[in-house]
Amino acid sequence: MEEMLELAMKFYEDEYADSVLYARLAKGERDERIREEFLRLSRIESKHAKFWHEFLKSRGIEPPRPKIKRFHTISVRLLRRVLGPGAVASLLEMGENSAIQRYFRYLTKYAEKLSEEEMERLRDVIVDELEHEHFFNENKKRFHAENIRDLILGMNDGLVEILGAVTGLSAVYANAPKLVGISGLIVGVAGSLSMGIGAFISVRSQRQVNEALKERMSVLFRVSPEKAKEEIKARLVEGGVPAEIAEKTAGELARKGDAVVKLVVPEGGENEVRSAIYTGLAYLLGVVFPVLPYFLASSSIMALPFSILLAGTALAIVATLVSILSGISIRTKIVEMVTTGLGAAFLSYLFGRLMESVFHISAL
Repeated sequence: MEEMLELAMKFYEDEYADSVLYARLAKGERDERIREEFLRLSRIESKHAKFWHEFLKSRGIEPPRPKIKRFHTISVRLLRRVLGPGAVASLLEMGENSAIQRYFRYLTKYAEKLSEEEMERLRDVIVDELEHEHFFNENKKRFHAENIRDLILGMNDGLVEILGAVTGLSAVYANAPKLVGISGLIVGVAGSLSMGIGAFISVRSQRQVNEALKERMSVLFRVSPEKAKEEIKARLVEGGVPAEIAEKTAGELARKGDAVVKLVVPEGGENEVRSAIYTGLAYLLGVVFPVLPYFLASSSIMALPFSILLAGTALAIVATLVSILSGISIRTKIVEMVTTGLGAAFLSYLFGRLMESVFHISAL
């Protein structure tokens, strides 16, 4: 019982905070369609908060006025300004998906302790959250939010890989910082091109696979509708649909060939050129932080701590973006990414020292 009430209190606080967040996002939104949607979402979340408030009061608990998480609100608004509406759509869609899962678990776990009216209202809340997720998913496609992932991953790779490279080279060329910096830039440009080409090929290959599958299915529906029906039925049965229902459903679907093709094979998808540009440029941006000190310091040993400091700060920023977009703990993600990044740099330094000792190539 205590756990049930604690969760209800958390739901109340989250819904209240979301209603305020959407209202504030609407206030600064220029896109009329999105602004109106934010206002609508704010009203719905306020209704959800009212439900949880009444839920707690009916059990003898008077919930205090929730505190608004200013950092979260500021972060979302900043992402909207810097990275555009796609980043906000990614963040908010993730939050809605999380809420759906939590509410469904709550409904199934505590069904016996809820009244019929409470269960019905909670089902309505879940339906509302599903509609929210659909809206944000549409906006992710509209504003190419998938490229936010390319940006973050590309920058993270550039930071970690080039920090490791210049750290290792610092152990070998302790008195030649510009040589280390130039080497880091060369490796960085090569890495940027490699990452960009890799993203281009990966996205293009996936699109080509989807197009080939779409063409195959289109041909199958036109040449042999009966064969298409059997294939649909087999897939439905594999998914757990009873054979008699699968038979009837497959017959109906087989008569709607084009619609089924669109359902099975998603339209559109990522743009390979845009993905390659985002990934490659983000990688280059990550290169700048660890390399820059080597062009300003008189020795590699002096440049090294500043390189680590800049790269560590940039990694913390990237970790913060990742945690905001995925809804996980900011502190945990920062510790994870900074520790692994600096750990890789430390191992690279040790390897550089080993190469110096083995080949006696210490400094020019």
